[in-house]
Amino acid sequence: MAAYDRQLALTEYGYTSTKPSALLNSLFMNTVNTAAKTLVSVASNAKSTEKSSGKWKPSDHMRFMLMMMTWMAVWVLRVLMDHFPFSSSSPYLLDGISQLGNFDFLSAASSSSSSGLSSILPSSAGLSSTLALFSSSAGAGVSSYSSSLDLVLGEDSSEVVSAKALGRALTNILALLNEIPASSRKYQFAVAMADKIVDENAREGHVELLQINRTALSSAFARTSGLLYCSLQTTRHTSEESGSWVTRTVKALPLGSYVSYLMKGVGMFFPSLSSATNLFNKQRQLALPGETRADDLAAEKHAEELLWITRKMIVCGAADEALVQWSFASGLASLAFSAHPRVQGLLVKVTAILFRELRLINMEVPSQVKYRLLALWLPVFCYAENGLTNPVLTSYDKGEMERTMDEIISSLPPIDQEIILTNWFQDFTICSSDWPNLQVSYDKWCQSTRRLIV
Repeated sequence: MAAYDRQLALTEYGYTSTKPSALLNSLFMNTVNTAAKTLVSVASNAKSTEKSSGKWKPSDHMRFMLMMMTWMAVWVLRVLMDHFPFSSSSPYLLDGISQLGNFDFLSAASSSSSSGLSSILPSSAGLSSTLALFSSSAGAGVSSYSSSLDLVLGEDSSEVVSAKALGRALTNILALLNEIPASSRKYQFAVAMADKIVDENAREGHVELLQINRTALSSAFARTSGLLYCSLQTTRHTSEESGSWVTRTVKALPLGSYVSYLMKGVGMFFPSLSSATNLFNKQRQLALPGETRADDLAAEKHAEELLWITRKMIVCGAADEALVQWSFASGLASLAFSAHPRVQGLLVKVTAILFRELRLINMEVPSQVKYRLLALWLPVFCYAENGLTNPVLTSYDKGEMERTMDEIISSLPPIDQEIILTNWFQDFTICSSDWPNLQVSYDKWCQSTRRLIV
């Protein structure tokens, strides 16, 4: 438990991007503080006024107008920080300061889960920062070996030097995998080399070698997730530019992304409402077929690599690292809704593998991690394409996954179960898929709640 707490508080996942400018960030925070103080002042003054005369004075109206203007300034600054290249923020919400997102995914905050999700959709990240993200995260992964192995071995001996050298070599190979094109014959050669080093380290069983695998794979998981996020975001921007002005306008509004997904569900029952928009979108998308396909192929390559890394982490006993990182991947989970079906399928496989491993170590994982995993990735299960010719999961796998999620949900506090199951019921009734069907979990929660009342 303590190890997970340290992970949640201290672990850096290797994502880097351009931070907001100091001036813009300072203006934003000062405006937020001013708006909060004004809100408290208006609320307290309005309460005292209603008790005395029941009418607002001119000064009360002016104070209320000032408060509304201040909050409008906060929204404008947030838009500037989100959508301009000089102020793009991290794709994953790992900062201590809560950020204003496009919509709040959960309907209520859990009292037992102190670090709940503040936003599903992240701030936009510039496409030009992809190479910087890759190089800096790879460097961070290499430098992390020094501290990790020094803690394991405790002294600067020849064993430490050898372990660091082997760790740097493995990290370098895993980083090169993200750069080498999948069509190159050297790509399979690099995969085989990384696979061989990881397997031989695990076969030896020494604590230093196991730590090398754990650290290198954890760094590769973070780096590959970040690159996959950038690829999916590029694909989304391309599709938005080729889409209709109605779609772009809806997504630009507060709650726009969530409304767009609800519109897809409504379109199942009223196809005529979206037929004209879909036809126009298809005509516009034909203008950039090559570029969109290239983006999809890049995302699919990174998703394949992420699946391979996930399996290796589980074999090497580093599943806890992957679970913690996956529970923070709010941006990746939000982009999974609009990803290509093949990419969606790979993300579903990664999540299913991690859920299956979570079931085995259920009691060792904090409830915050389990809560975030279910809140982020359960909707992806509902809306993702399952595939017809090549199903992502077989019928047996789907049944096993439903039982797995039932066990995980049952281990959560009652209020967390309520939030997870309430959001699942909403998504399940809107989406076209009949999986996952968590009616058993819902019935269990209802029965346990009745017993508490009786």
